[in-house]
Amino acid sequence: MRRRLLAVLMVLMGAAALLLCVPLAEAYARGRTEHLLLQRRSEAVRFADLADRSGTAADRAELSAEIGRYAELYGAAVVVVDPSGATVARAGSGPARASLTGPGASAAAEARDRALTGRSTDRLPTVRPWGPARVVLAEPVGRDERVSGAVLLAVPADAARRDVTARWALIAAGAAAAFAAAALVAAGITRWLMRPLLDLDRAVEGLAAGSLHARAVSDAGPPELRRLRRHFNAMAQALAESISRQRDFVADASHQLRNPLATLVLQLENVEPHVAPGPGRAEHGRALEETERLEELLDGLLALARVESAAPELREQDVAAAVRERVRAWLPVFRAAGLELAVRGPAGELAARALPDAAGRVLDAALDNAVKFVPSGGRVEVCARRAADGSAVVRVADDGPGVPKEQLELLPRRFARAPEHQNVRGSGLGLAIADEIARISGGRLGIGQNVPRGLVVELRLPPP
Repeated sequence: MRRRLLAVLMVLMGAAALLLCVPLAEAYARGRTEHLLLQRRSEAVRFADLADRSGTAADRAELSAEIGRYAELYGAAVVVVDPSGATVARAGSGPARASLTGPGASAAAEARDRALTGRSTDRLPTVRPWGPARVVLAEPVGRDERVSGAVLLAVPADAARRDVTARWALIAAGAAAAFAAAALVAAGITRWLMRPLLDLDRAVEGLAAGSLHARAVSDAGPPELRRLRRHFNAMAQALAESISRQRDFVADASHQLRNPLATLVLQLENVEPHVAPGPGRAEHGRALEETERLEELLDGLLALARVESAAPELREQDVAAAVRERVRAWLPVFRAAGLELAVRGPAGELAARALPDAAGRVLDAALDNAVKFVPSGGRVEVCARRAADGSAVVRVADDGPGVPKEQLELLPRRFARAPEHQNVRGSGLGLAIADEIARISGGRLGIGQNVPRGLVVELRLPPP
């Protein structure tokens, strides 16, 4: 946004500079052209007076000498014509003369025709750095109804072009300096405007990532943005306090319920020898199983509360080593359940930056689910690899019954269970805790269907 805002300001300032300097440069070029016309017109008037008095051969000789010296001195061309357009006297050569008498001398012919009707040249083409190289003007000989000819001048415009070039360069340098100064001011204004916005954006991003302590700290910018910063910080503080109270309640409730639950389990176990065989013994066993299930649920809630409330201390770790260690730990469990557990991955290190033992904890949740839901004789494969974007990927795929596509998004939710798995042992918090670990670590947990059947749990952790 800073670049876009600065680009808009630069375009506006550039347009303003052009709107100011272009008319100024054009006005100077027209003024210099008018000055050139006045200079050369005074000389044409002098030659016209000489031509008007050239009644004798001596006068005509003087006229020829004057225009010859002028043409030689200024590199110009001079032609004196009679009322019929026939040449009376001429001086000069080269391109200047060709511009008066050559086949393409349309400007000279037009100026001559005007002069023969008694009208002097009152306008020249505007002189600019690239041209014209010479200008043509004409002055009538005589006045009013006594016009007896015309004097045509073709004079170089080099001096005028140099003046225009120098003045345009000065105007361009001034415009560039003004534009540079305005650009510096615009950059400062942009930083002043964008600093609180960028700080607020970082705070929002941190809050969205789960960092409840993220706050906007910049006190710069206009009053509206400073007021927005105060409102955001107040909102973030209220949100952090609300979430903290909720997490503390869950953690405290889970912790406080463990003691009476442990006492209840102990009492049920102590009563077991005194229960006579029969329906009472079966009901006692079911009650004991329910208390153990409730104990697992409280353990899961307490673990989830700890994960959510803990400050994210990300560390570099070897994901491949964690995968190999957890697979070795789970092998006896899988063998006892009649399942095959295979592992594929790099022999060396697979580094990632995440919460301590994030890969191991997520892998425990995925393997625990596989043991519960994959039938005996099934196969579970664990694969660790480096993705194209540099992240570390841990993939757990099984060939069990899987989950319908419409229920996949429900699996990372707390206490989520398919209807056919309501009586399976567990708290329903394993994948929710794994998803939270992945999120806090800066990665993500993906759950999808395996091909041809089964479930895939994929963990991605960012590179160090």
